[in-house]
Amino acid sequence: MKKLLLLSALLLNFIAQSQILAERERSKVVDQILGERFNKVLPELMDRAEIDMWVIISREYNEDPVLKTMLPATWLNARRRTIMVFFRDKENDTIENLAIARYNIGDNIESAWNKEEQPDQWQALVDIIEKRDPEKIGLNISENFGIADGLVKTDFDEFTEALPETYRERIVSAEDLAVGWIETRTLREMVLYSSLVEITHDIIAEAFSTNVIQPGITTTDDVVWWMRQKVTEMGLETWFHPTVDVQRSKERLVDHITAFSDENGSMLILPGDLLHCDFGITYLRLNTDCQQMAYVLKEGEENAPEFLQEAFNKGNQLQDILTSNFETGDTGNEILKESLQEAKEQGLKASIYTHPLGLYGHSAGPTIGMWDQQGGVPGTGDYPLYENTVYAIELNTEVEIPEWEKRIRIMLEEAGFWGEEGFRYVNKRQNELILIPSEQD
Repeated sequence: MKKLLLLSALLLNFIAQSQILAERERSKVVDQILGERFNKVLPELMDRAEIDMWVIISREYNEDPVLKTMLPATWLNARRRTIMVFFRDKENDTIENLAIARYNIGDNIESAWNKEEQPDQWQALVDIIEKRDPEKIGLNISENFGIADGLVKTDFDEFTEALPETYRERIVSAEDLAVGWIETRTLREMVLYSSLVEITHDIIAEAFSTNVIQPGITTTDDVVWWMRQKVTEMGLETWFHPTVDVQRSKERLVDHITAFSDENGSMLILPGDLLHCDFGITYLRLNTDCQQMAYVLKEGEENAPEFLQEAFNKGNQLQDILTSNFETGDTGNEILKESLQEAKEQGLKASIYTHPLGLYGHSAGPTIGMWDQQGGVPGTGDYPLYENTVYAIELNTEVEIPEWEKRIRIMLEEAGFWGEEGFRYVNKRQNELILIPSEQD
C-alpha cells in the first residue's frame, strides 16, 4: 500500500508540473483512479439512486458510453459481449463488482462466469441475479441523457427474454446512477484536472502569440490547424475541432452558429482584430473545454483599447453572476433563470449555455441553458446540481462599442468545480485580453 501511495504521489507531482506522461504511466494513473471510483464513489451513488444492482451490457465496438469509462487502461474496447454487474449490499456496506465474462476486467471487476460449467452467458447472468435477489435492477435506459442510454435493443430483448418474470418487474432506469458515475469527480481526478486546464491554457497562449500569428499573413485556419498539430505532437487528443474567429471594427456581428463553425470561412488576421478561440483536449480520460479572447495590437499600441477591456470585463461579470447562483439541489433550469434575470438587472445582454464537463466533453449532469434554449432545457436542465462535479462555464454577453460602430460578443468558457466549499475555477480564468504584437520581437 505504501509503495502504491508513493507511486501515486510521484505521478501526481509529475503531472502537476504539466509533464505529459508516457502511455505506461498513464495506464497506472487511469487504473488507480478506477479503483478509487469503484470502491468509494460507486457505493455512495448506488445508495443515492436507491439501486442495489446495476447491470451494464455491451458488445465489442458498440460500447455503452458508461461501460467505456469503466474499462481498464489496457482494454481499448469491450470484448465479445461484456456484461458487468454491480451489487450493493447496503446493510453490510459491501459492493461486488462482477463480470459475466471469461476473464477479469482489470483489477477491479472479477470474472463470475465459468463457460464450461454454464455455456449460456444469459443464464449465468440470471443465476447471479437470482442468488442476490436485488430489489431493483438498474439498466442504462434514459430518455434525457444519451450517455445514460447505452443499452441497445438487441441486448435488452435477449436479457429480458432470459430473465424470469419476477425480476423483469424490478427493472428500473439507471439514469440517475449512470449520470452520477459520469459527473462525479474524486480528489485525485481534480488534481489531474488542474494540470489539464493549465496545459489547455498554455496551448492557447502560444497559439495567440507571435510564435504562431504574424498579422497580415496568418489566417484563422492556420491557427486552428497549428492547435490540432500541437496537441498531436504532445501525445494528446482534441475532442472537437477547434475554432478561431475574428471580430473587427465596423464589420457585422455574425450569428452564434457562424462564430462556432466553418461557415465564417478562414480570415486573415490583422492588427486591431479581436480574436476568439474554442478549444479542448483529452488526457487521462478527462476533457477540457475553453474559450479565450485576444487582441492584435496596432502599431504603437502597448495595450488593448480601454473600451475592449471594459467589454471583456462584462464577460467576467456574467461569469460571476452565474457561478454565484450555483446551489446544491437546484436544477440547471433554476440556475439559468435566476442568472439571466440577475444579468438583465445589471444591464447585460446575456446568453448562458453551460454544460457538465469530465469523462466526456459535453458530459452528463445539469444543463444550464443552450445557446438556442435560453428559456430552459427540458429533461437535462431539470437535473439537480450535485457536489464534486465539473462544468464548462460557457456563456457570452453582447456589448455595444460606439468606437467600432457595432456590437461585439464577449465569449468565454472555463472549467469550474462545484464542491463542499462552493465554486472555484479548476485552474484560474482569463481576466484580461491576451495581447498579440503586430511585429515580431
